[in-house]
Amino acid sequence: MAKPTEKALLPAGLTDGLPPNAAFEIDVRERLVASFVQRGFDRIAPPLVEFEDNLLAGTGAAMAGQTFRLMDPISQRMMGLRADITPQAARIATTRLAHEPRPLRLCYGGEVLRIRGSQLRPERQFSQAGAELIGSNDARADAEMVLMAAETLRQLGISDIKVDLCQPTLVPSVMAAMHIDGDAATDLRAALDAKDAAEVKKLSDALGDDAKGLFVQLLAASGPSEAVAPKIAALPLSGDAAAARDTLLEIVHLIERADPSLDMTLDAVENRGFEYHTGVTFTLFAPGVRGEIGSGGRYVAGLNDSADNSDGEAATGFTLFLDSILRALEVPAETPKVYLPDGTDRDAGAKLRDDGYRTVQGHITGDGAADEARRLGCTHILLDGTPAPLGDL
Repeated sequence: MAKPTEKALLPAGLTDGLPPNAAFEIDVRERLVASFVQRGFDRIAPPLVEFEDNLLAGTGAAMAGQTFRLMDPISQRMMGLRADITPQAARIATTRLAHEPRPLRLCYGGEVLRIRGSQLRPERQFSQAGAELIGSNDARADAEMVLMAAETLRQLGISDIKVDLCQPTLVPSVMAAMHIDGDAATDLRAALDAKDAAEVKKLSDALGDDAKGLFVQLLAASGPSEAVAPKIAALPLSGDAAAARDTLLEIVHLIERADPSLDMTLDAVENRGFEYHTGVTFTLFAPGVRGEIGSGGRYVAGLNDSADNSDGEAATGFTLFLDSILRALEVPAETPKVYLPDGTDRDAGAKLRDDGYRTVQGHITGDGAADEARRLGCTHILLDGTPAPLGDL
């Protein structure tokens, strides 16, 4: 026979949500979504499980390696448990809501499950809250998403938000213009990802005069926006690379104009974690909190299986991670809980709940009621129609 402790054992990366943290997490998630709704975003509620073909199409392909799969006993088709809600929002926008005027603003909150965690986020099941703006390729849409994410986190009480903006299409555009491909491109990309300046210099020097020094300058274009933006603006770029650079700087300008106090850093070469994105991306951090508290950026919303998803719609959005957000917040004090002795008038209990108390219907009255109230974790007991603190009795 299994011991009780063995029955409580859960797979790695999965935990039980216990009081008071479980209620706090749900409250925070709903407050985030309510904030999105106040800003004109309509809530959607996609299912936990979808047919694999749909779930992993388009932007969802990036989550294929993190998706649990199972067979639907009714249709005999493979299904997947969602590892991210953004692809579901994209599917809904481009199918069921294809007739709605653009740009379409959608938001959501819910649980996701992944095959494995990461070093910074070992949790495999966690809550997301996010928003997607679909049908606009305007830099103002990107700025709106960054500003909204920061504002909603501030409303929760996380004041010291840091935003890291990247342009993951910049380096590929430079390499394409210089016809750098194959092993040379792979090695250079790896050196840039590792921020290995010496290796980047060595590899780029071997690629000719056009590349010599440029990739070192790109790598150095990382840091606080006020210091780095002029360096990025001065880079000798042309064509698609120059357009990608100019879009990044335009978004930075829009954000700085709207919220000069927002702490922003720029990175001209980072693309890890943003492989399916097609434009400017961003990550949100809070000092002292393990892992990012959110991430987002520009992508193409659609269900095309092609590499560029060329028949999709321009979109941008973000996802906030509740596990990281909760690490940045203090769990508030629990609402006072009042013990209602057996026989208490039900209207009296209803009035207490209307006044903001929690109530526990007791089965004991008289002399033993106070001890029973303490045993059940109550803070007050109803005496003569008034909630009396148990500490005073």
